[in-house]
Amino acid sequence: MGEPRRGAAVRAAAVVALGAGACYCLWRLAAGGRRRAAAGAARAPPSDNSPPVSTHTMDADALQKLIHLLQATDDPLIQEQALITLSNSAAFSVNQDIIRNLGGLSIIGGMLSDCVPKVKEKALNALNNLSMNVKNQEEIQVYITQVCRNVESAPLNSDLQLAGLRLLTNMSVTSDYHHKMINSIPCFFHLLSEGTERTQIQVLKVLVNLSANPAMTRHLLRAQVPSLLLLFDTCINRDILLRALAFAANLKKNVNNEDGTMIQDQYSEDSVFFTLCSDSTPFSQKLASLLHHPDTEVKEQVVRILTQ
Repeated sequence: MGEPRRGAAVRAAAVVALGAGACYCLWRLAAGGRRRAAAGAARAPPSDNSPPVSTHTMDADALQKLIHLLQATDDPLIQEQALITLSNSAAFSVNQDIIRNLGGLSIIGGMLSDCVPKVKEKALNALNNLSMNVKNQEEIQVYITQVCRNVESAPLNSDLQLAGLRLLTNMSVTSDYHHKMINSIPCFFHLLSEGTERTQIQVLKVLVNLSANPAMTRHLLRAQVPSLLLLFDTCINRDILLRALAFAANLKKNVNNEDGTMIQDQYSEDSVFFTLCSDSTPFSQKLASLLHHPDTEVKEQVVRILTQ
């Protein structure tokens, strides 16, 4: 009996501590939890489809209280709702700066090591919105290794894995932090081979960003991906095909700019290099077939590869 009373007291304290939208959301969460408990139903995580009220109007004081609550509570339901509120608040650029100045980035980043998958997922979503800001990226970059670990350990195609990939996509738009993702390249290609279309699209966004950086070329070319050619079929999802072609075009350009210093013997027969950059008849045949693809952008990417 003591533990339920303690949980209710914590939620009640959270409601008193916060104002405006965050207060309303946590009140709804606590009330919903009591109704589900009374009905004997299994506890379900809060839905991202129910955004908090007026998060864009939350002032620095309200955001500070929300950050302090996140730091103080160990209740995963409250943590999830607080992170959802912060994530929605961070969709507005003015709040991105406020949350950083209040020390919120380190507190949210600390949630990435939480043992509750939904809490980690919501923390990744919040950091993803917060990363749309150069100054925030300078602080968030210290968590890239942890984000990569979360992506690797998460269940395949899970919301947690996709949340991590979305954050890595934002953090790889510039080449500043690419070196922090080198050890995860084999994982990225594993997800590309085994993931659903949604996962493949998201991981290709990361790989396209990495392939645009000449310093990453050799790391990408060494990866072993026996199934890579399958991405270049005419029947493949258009979004996947376009990104796979952009990835190949970037690598071909970088290889050609190496002035012949790429040594073929350095790469195994299952490597990305042998598939895309050697005198590969299968890949050439794929490209020839794609020249007849009905989509103009697909044909443009094929021409880009062929004329490198």
